[in-house]
Amino acid sequence: MALLSVREACHPLLRWLRTRFLTGIAVAAPLAITVWLIVTVVTFIDDTIKPLIPERYNPESYLPFAIPGMGLLIAILALTLLGALAANILGRTVISVGERVVNGLPFIRNVYGALKQIIETVFQGQQHSFKEVVLVEYPMKGSYAVAFVASEGRGVIRQVVGQGEEVIGVFIPTTPNPTSGFLLFVPRSKAAPLDLSLEEAAKLIISFGIVQPDRLPLGAIPDDHPLRVQAEPADPQATQQGGQTAKRTGDV
Repeated sequence: MALLSVREACHPLLRWLRTRFLTGIAVAAPLAITVWLIVTVVTFIDDTIKPLIPERYNPESYLPFAIPGMGLLIAILALTLLGALAANILGRTVISVGERVVNGLPFIRNVYGALKQIIETVFQGQQHSFKEVVLVEYPMKGSYAVAFVASEGRGVIRQVVGQGEEVIGVFIPTTPNPTSGFLLFVPRSKAAPLDLSLEEAAKLIISFGIVQPDRLPLGAIPDDHPLRVQAEPADPQATQQGGQTAKRTGDV
């Protein structure tokens, strides 16, 4: 009896300790991971940039200690200077000549062109970035995936896929790495717009669906969208009336 009483007394204490321990992990883990990522990135940039600096111009040559983040600072200054040079006539001329040389190389021009288009889309071309978040039926009927509207289908794509109807190109990212995924062209009527921002949708995908916006369950799909109309059950009153009519017909 005494041993049972001790166990019953310790059980709430152990439960309290476990709860507080898990709470501490939940608080410390995001901060620790963020700090680790920052330190890793800064260290990588320092290790890459510092060896390129001549020893006579490296401040660490005259100091008894290393300067953390110096390589990152030099990289930022160099990129800023490069951007300023590219904005004037001389810089644009040099870049144009360099691009003509690169375009003359068979394999490198394809890689360079694709990378340039992607980077310009991410950093500069906001009008060409993802426009909205939608829900599409993928990879099978009755299964839906969160996707980003990337473009509009034109020409033969619109003719084949939409048969005259508006067609959109949607990017379906993978979880938890949204940088890879699948590009699909679907009719606009088959894509249900979601009341989500691009950032909220990205959080939803990266977190394996754990981090969901509060407004997602209600009003995510417009009432008049075909997907909502198909998903909603029939009117219960109409179903009941139809059943009563069928019953009376059978009785007669």
